Amino acid sequence: MFVLAEFSLTATIGIGVAAFLVGGIGGVVLIRMMTGGTIRAARRDAENLRQKASAEAEAAQRKSELEAERTLAERREELEGELSEARNELKKDQGRLQNREDSLDRKMEQLTTRESKLDGRDVRITEREEALQGLESELERLGDEARRRLGEIGRLSEQEARDQLIEEVRSSSEHEAAGIRREIIEQAEAGARNRSREITLMAIQRFAAEHVADSTVRSVKIPSDDLKGRIIGREGRNIRALERATGADILVDDTPGVIAVSCFDPIRRAIAGESLQRLVADGRVHPTRIEEVVESVRSDMQDRIRKQGDDAVVEAGIRGLNPKVVEAMGKLSFRTSYGQNVLRHSIEVAYLSQIIADQLGLDGELARRCGFLHDIGKAMDHEMEGGHPAIGMEFCTRHGEKAEAVLNAIGGHHGDIPATTPYTPIVMAADAVSGARPGARRESMEMYVKRLEQLEGLATEIPEVTEAHAIQAGREVRVIVDAARADDDSAFLIAEKIAKRVEEEMTFPGEIKVTVLRETRAEATAR
Repeated sequence: MFVLAEFSLTATIGIGVAAFLVGGIGGVVLIRMMTGGTIRAARRDAENLRQKASAEAEAAQRKSELEAERTLAERREELEGELSEARNELKKDQGRLQNREDSLDRKMEQLTTRESKLDGRDVRITEREEALQGLESELERLGDEARRRLGEIGRLSEQEARDQLIEEVRSSSEHEAAGIRREIIEQAEAGARNRSREITLMAIQRFAAEHVADSTVRSVKIPSDDLKGRIIGREGRNIRALERATGADILVDDTPGVIAVSCFDPIRRAIAGESLQRLVADGRVHPTRIEEVVESVRSDMQDRIRKQGDDAVVEAGIRGLNPKVVEAMGKLSFRTSYGQNVLRHSIEVAYLSQIIADQLGLDGELARRCGFLHDIGKAMDHEMEGGHPAIGMEFCTRHGEKAEAVLNAIGGHHGDIPATTPYTPIVMAADAVSGARPGARRESMEMYVKRLEQLEGLATEIPEVTEAHAIQAGREVRVIVDAARADDDSAFLIAEKIAKRVEEEMTFPGEIKVTVLRETRAEATAR
């Protein structure tokens, strides 16, 4: 429409020009006529002018038409260019739409795959939710603990805050120190393990000892139950006289053919048992006879104690002991530890200590003396307060024992005091070998099960521990820790912590090995 309007305007202009020319010609003709020019000349001129005007009008018209055609062609080119651009844009839009459609198809496939995977993860998510619930309760507890600590910190003075900061720095440094210590110990153990194994095995092979010794007398057999009445006496006077003279409890019950003797002192128990046996064999049971028999048995027992002490000293090859020390060693023949006679155990430790010391190039005779006297405190630990290492060291000091190595081995063979000489760890090793060798000690099934339960309970009380299992008849405990809560260095600290608690809170023969296991598992499922 725009092109046609432009063409009409050009034609109108051409017609106007032509009309103007025709009017001019007419005016000229009229003027000429008025001036008296001839009509023929006027016509000729008019014809010429008309032809000229017609030619000019045609030329102008052709020019206008050419101009209009040129303008139309330019506009057509512009429109074709715009149309081409529009087509290109449309093609690009179609390409983008196709790409989006392909992308959506791929996303749909991915969503379908993810949906199938999510279906398989529902069970694991449920399990994790249960675990997270446990963690939430733990976090709440930790939050309460943190708030409590913040409250405590707010009430601290400057010195108290400084002390607490030092304590926290010390605790954080323990972890790094544990790693360094673990490396040092592993390097030292790598070289010492084989050597210590050779020395220990050689000591065990060179010394062959007896198996579990018999316990001291706890019951007395009688030929008939009629004697029970005579032992009790009229209104119980005989049994009271016997208990008063011996310091032991005489238990007469319905058990056929047996009278039990009970006392915390093994020597008193032995005197009471032997006195009861003599009274049963003699048949005369009354208070006067009871006192005579008990006094006779007590005198014989003292002679037996001294003789057993002398025999042990001679067997162990120990010289220069005070008679009181020899007598105390004789009393150990009436003491047992898990069924093992303490005097025989002391002699065994003495020889094992000498063998180990000789292998290490130390004084074997001094080591034998340390091992022989290491448990002397057990001869009087029920009469005095304190543990038998401290009691034994004080007793030997009071009765002339001057050697520092001997006194330190007596007082420190259970780690109660620091070892100041190499003979103390030698005695500790020999003591462990003597108590842990096969056939050395025994214990009841009830005590055995209780010890295993206590051992596992001590280990599981550690927060990082998830499982604990006592193996090898309670001589080793395998502990499994949470890998997310403890690293390798922490596992080393946990093992030491458990071993220390076992030493402090349990009574056991030999030694117990603590093994801490830490494992990280990574799982994935391909579908």
